[in-house]
Amino acid sequence: MVKPVSRPFSQYSLDALALLGQLVREARMGKSMTTTDLATRAGISRALLQRIERGDPGCSIGAVFEVATLCGVPLFDQEQRQLTTHLALHREKMALLPKAVRTRSKGVKDDF
Repeated sequence: MVKPVSRPFSQYSLDALALLGQLVREARMGKSMTTTDLATRAGISRALLQRIERGDPGCSIGAVFEVATLCGVPLFDQEQRQLTTHLALHREKMALLPKAVRTRSKGVKDDF
């Protein structure tokens, strides 16, 4: 049973987490790995792995991505080179954007 979350999540996010958890579980079982084996390889507890496989939104994204990678579940692009290329392009794009987004504050009008 997934613990109640302290903040609301969209149904889309919850469904995506559940799907990713199921893909991890399927891949783990396909590789004949126990939860203990995979948890040890990922450097996490068995309980955290079980939460990831259930789609718990409270799991750290780093742990989720590491477990998926160890199982061979593709996250973005199939090839590391393509992922690296996309990352570099997005870093360049982000470098062109302002570092912070600020709304202009209205000056105080204390003239009477």
